[in-house]
Amino acid sequence: MAGERTSVTIEDAALESAAAPLLDKLVADAVASKVGAQDATLWGAEAESEASIRLSWTSLHKSSRPLIGEIEALRTELRSEGVDRVVLAGMGGSSLAPEVITGTEGVALTVLDTTDPGQVADALAGDLDRTVIVVSSKSGTTVETDSHRRIFAKAFADAGIDAARRIVVVTDPGSPLAELGEAEGYRKVFLADPHVGGRYSALTAFGLVPAGLAGADVARLLDQAAGVADTLTADSADNPALRLAAALGAAHADGAEKVVLADTGSGITGLGDWAEQLIAESTGKQGTGLLPVVVEGHTAPGFAGAGSDSTPVAVGPASGEAKVAVTGPLGAQFLLWEFAVAIAGRLLGINPFDQPDVEAAKKAARSLLDDPAALTGSAEPSAVLGSVEVYGGPGTTGEGSLTDVLREFLDSAPEGGYLAVQAYLDRLDDASASLLRPELAKRTGLQTTFGWGPRFLHSTGQYHKGGHPNGVFLQLTGTPEEDLDVPDRPYTLGQLQRAQALGDGQVLAEGGRPVLRLHLTDRAAGLAELMRAVQELAS
Repeated sequence: MAGERTSVTIEDAALESAAAPLLDKLVADAVASKVGAQDATLWGAEAESEASIRLSWTSLHKSSRPLIGEIEALRTELRSEGVDRVVLAGMGGSSLAPEVITGTEGVALTVLDTTDPGQVADALAGDLDRTVIVVSSKSGTTVETDSHRRIFAKAFADAGIDAARRIVVVTDPGSPLAELGEAEGYRKVFLADPHVGGRYSALTAFGLVPAGLAGADVARLLDQAAGVADTLTADSADNPALRLAAALGAAHADGAEKVVLADTGSGITGLGDWAEQLIAESTGKQGTGLLPVVVEGHTAPGFAGAGSDSTPVAVGPASGEAKVAVTGPLGAQFLLWEFAVAIAGRLLGINPFDQPDVEAAKKAARSLLDDPAALTGSAEPSAVLGSVEVYGGPGTTGEGSLTDVLREFLDSAPEGGYLAVQAYLDRLDDASASLLRPELAKRTGLQTTFGWGPRFLHSTGQYHKGGHPNGVFLQLTGTPEEDLDVPDRPYTLGQLQRAQALGDGQVLAEGGRPVLRLHLTDRAAGLAELMRAVQELAS
């Protein structure tokens, strides 16, 4: 992979023809070089103030170099003390890139991007004597990450371990977390570049610190980005970022607002999950945008048999029905996709650096946490079918079998719409839930996304509320076997998880989006019953 050429090929002749005038215009307007020069005027007057403080990602391959020595020095110190297990507490832009980096390099990193008490308990059950936790939050106020910090600090103390020596912070300068880290004397506080948004932060301290502490070669990652930087800022029709942006913009203009991502042998593990946030949160607003659909491979439903509403994009060599193929090593792909998505934002006429609809779900969750009666809920399920409680939204009655309930709900999807499966479960112990995506896609013909809650709230959650209003939303919640208290907070992790699910469902429903929540009173049994019900849908 290290020597692989970075390129974007448009495999579909009609799409290449449609993209050509857009590509020519981008070249003529010197858009690539202006992005490289951090020109904040590219996205219009309304976006200029935000863009002016969000463009430092274009030069991170240079500005992040000093981090390499700092990370290596800390890693050497920790290992000399027998501390070689790295846990990352972070959400969205703070967790997705490190997970891709370490997964690709095959080094161990335990990622906590969940409020599921079972998943957090599993991380706590690891060898605390060997553990350091990286608490990573740009704002310094992320509720999930703060909860993880509190839980681990107490666990360290209870085990007779100096918690401050085992907590490393990554945050923006001046954030509450930065102040806390200094006040508490945490092992080290890394301050990231504040002029980079979370989803563009792969090559900042947010991506590099946890990955580097885990053993990834972050210097090589920066080298890969540096190797393609001049190409990405060139005002040339051969610029792969311009080619990708033009293809996505032309496809969207022709009604293909969904981008289906499949790895086709890139050698990278999980790039689609990282790109999902970048694409959805950058473009999904003002009733428009590109919906990323991450699938299992080029033969998966949604990629194979993609309709006119979708553009299949191969991450790796062109395979199957790919209309676009993107190749290159990981560091180069990070930078390429960031350039391409920012430029696609210009073509779509939106500000790719804000996320106006993300806060709504957070606010609703906070309101529920502040009102225990609302959280425990007086709402009765419309049906109880085995281990599944049905809480129907618009278009569902909860009558009949579980298959009938699903069919009635899915019939509410508009033609050319999409289905979002949102699993507020344990993505390790309840991993079989992800098998629902291809099964539902195959049987409904709808482009179908799958997200683990609450992590998707920090990625596709923006598109769900702000993008094309043609989605239907299947929420899965489950009773945890055991709950975990959050120290010095009036709620447990299980209550927080429930509040996040109900809050997001409430915001979606208020926006006219159909929502069906299926609550699994027994998770394993409920998932098995749900899969059987899905398989009974007409294919």
